[in-house]
Amino acid sequence: MADAPLTGLIDAERAVDASFDRSYALTHADALESEAVHIFREVAGEFENPVILFSGGKDSIVMVHLALKAFAPAPVPFPLLHVDTGHNFPEVLAHRDRLVARYGLRLQVASVQNYIDQGLLKERPDGTRNPLQTVPLTESIRQQRFDAVFGGGRRDEEKARAKERVFSLRDEFSQWDPRRQRPELWQLYNGRHSPGEHVRIFPLSNWTELDVWQYIARERIDLPEIYYAHPREVFQRNGMWLTAGEWGGPKATEPVETRLVRYRTVGDMSCTGAVDSDATTLSQVIAEITASRLTERGATRADDKLSEAAMEDRKREGYF
Repeated sequence: MADAPLTGLIDAERAVDASFDRSYALTHADALESEAVHIFREVAGEFENPVILFSGGKDSIVMVHLALKAFAPAPVPFPLLHVDTGHNFPEVLAHRDRLVARYGLRLQVASVQNYIDQGLLKERPDGTRNPLQTVPLTESIRQQRFDAVFGGGRRDEEKARAKERVFSLRDEFSQWDPRRQRPELWQLYNGRHSPGEHVRIFPLSNWTELDVWQYIARERIDLPEIYYAHPREVFQRNGMWLTAGEWGGPKATEPVETRLVRYRTVGDMSCTGAVDSDATTLSQVIAEITASRLTERGATRADDKLSEAAMEDRKREGYF
């Protein structure tokens, strides 16, 4: 009987602990958001001249949303840098401009077309300009002396990106060497770099495509309409549905069809394929992604299919 008060006290403490755990436990989305916000603030405190690489796609839009949360009510202290291939989807460019105007963001554009006009780059025979983004990107970083460059890459997208750390060191030529990756134990990030070097920052590293879509639904984030099913004139090439544009169009052997499609990722029109889909709402897109067994890049990016090491080769040259 002497132990009864002690037993009652222990039970009461357990009840309080259980209540505390339920009140303060983070959901999966909360934990991912918290980690990303911490990364943005860490970079703001550690680097002098960061920039956010912005494509107008869902991952970079989520990244901007997280940056807005990280520094609210102050404005985002970093500019956005868009490497414009000249072959972007019009819907994406329109959405980019609306987003910049809505939040008063600073946008810088590096144009692939300008480099072609100056004779610094040459058009590829296949018409794609995605690989041509590397030079405008690295030149912008060098000229403006950006020391931290945020990107929306995720480890689940592609096997080369799975090798990345959150803080990924680049040398003075913007080149990536996987052997120079640093350990990141207990979310401790090492941003030290020599003059001329910079660090690529990936706040969404630990997110999956499904995580991104569920967060978009939770936060009610607005996206370009091409991410949802819509009728579109497309033609098939190498197993993908492509849209004709200034980059070129179908060959005589490639008939044009009007299909109900949507895009899982955004890039150069010449190498970004659409997928057949009837998902017109967020919940339908999430259900579709949940059932998919292919990543968005594996399913819809022709530039990743040039070789087994296509992405890694481009990363070594300075691409994201």
